[in-house]
Amino acid sequence: AIQIPFRLNQNQALLTFEDEGVAQRLIKMGKHTVNLDNKIADLRVKPFILGMGIKFELHVTVSGRKINISEVPNLSIPEEWMRDKLELNFYKSEQGGGGEVENVSYDEQSRTATVTFLTPGATNSFVRCTKYPFFVNGRGYRLSVSPDTSVRMEKFQLYRGICKKTILLEGIQETEDDEESVQDMIEIHFQKPSNSGGEIEKIKYVSNGVAWVCFEE
Repeated sequence: AIQIPFRLNQNQALLTFEDEGVAQRLIKMGKHTVNLDNKIADLRVKPFILGMGIKFELHVTVSGRKINISEVPNLSIPEEWMRDKLELNFYKSEQGGGGEVENVSYDEQSRTATVTFLTPGATNSFVRCTKYPFFVNGRGYRLSVSPDTSVRMEKFQLYRGICKKTILLEGIQETEDDEESVQDMIEIHFQKPSNSGGEIEKIKYVSNGVAWVCFEE
């Protein structure tokens, strides 16, 4: 599920009703008179609108022919020799997998390489392999191996979320009561059908500062 944050400012409250119709009825009224600790407050009722967001699909493709190699040992040999030794190492591949190599690209400065095999699916055995033996000049080393992946994003879509079961209350006056007590008074008022209310699923009131609440899409 997508988590969508919303900033709730001081003297604001969010109420989510079980019945969408209750929220929409209160929004149409626009204002609502509430008794908070024997003080009459005219609260503004607004629709709850989330900020602008972006949806997209992320697709990751794992190559069946390429693997990326890092931590290639720093040896005093020409680059073309190192490419040849990498090709021989993965062509023989005593641990299984590998096979005939089509190309090896090697960067001496970053000590990384990319090995491209001729046959599709040759890299399958390397997917779960993070370290691979490398023998050169009679010594053994461990190469870091990872599959070559391509990432693409599709179906970009701008959206603005509207929760029809939730209302935003503004204009709540400060009282001497603590935040929880005021929240209880608001909840009791808006639960009563005589006040055009109904059953409340969730409520959040902020008396001081700000709070971030998250909604799941």
